[in-house]
Amino acid sequence: MGVVALVAATGGYFLAKTLNPAPGTAANGPQFAVNTALPVQPSGELLGQRRPDFTLNDTTGAPVSADDFDGHVWLVNFWATWCAPCVEEMPMLSQLQQDHSDQGLKIVGIALDDADRARDFAAGMAIDYPILVGRADVVLTGRRYGNATGMLPFSVLIDSSGTIRWTRLGALSRKDLEQQIQLLR
Repeated sequence: MGVVALVAATGGYFLAKTLNPAPGTAANGPQFAVNTALPVQPSGELLGQRRPDFTLNDTTGAPVSADDFDGHVWLVNFWATWCAPCVEEMPMLSQLQQDHSDQGLKIVGIALDDADRARDFAAGMAIDYPILVGRADVVLTGRRYGNATGMLPFSVLIDSSGTIRWTRLGALSRKDLEQQIQLLR
């Protein structure tokens, strides 16, 4: 019994180290420097504030700015091809945009992934909303939008004036998301 407890404790220690790596490192993933000095607010503290600016490339390499979505209610969804809950919610997000496009809803996927992989993946799933991609720049953008943990999926709902109204770490449900969208109309 003591050996089992020791193995469990050791496993828990290494899991905690993996999920909470030292600043500036990434465990079991791409190694890139992250500027931890950037201001990061927990997502709840961003509610009611102006959305941060960003410019990221889409899957063709064209720059896309947060300003491009001003005037619309839009959902920023941070995801990756290797993230199972992200993949599961993407068809729902695509359908949601189709169902509410006449009311101006925009979905914007921001992938922590390679451009070719993200483009092929989205095409294979028939995702028709914009997909932006990157590595360190996506991590930093996520942090600025309140994702201090870096976990995925992470979503932010922004009203037409550019104000953050709702955030969610983890998979989205269509019912919850539609309720939040209705509050912005």
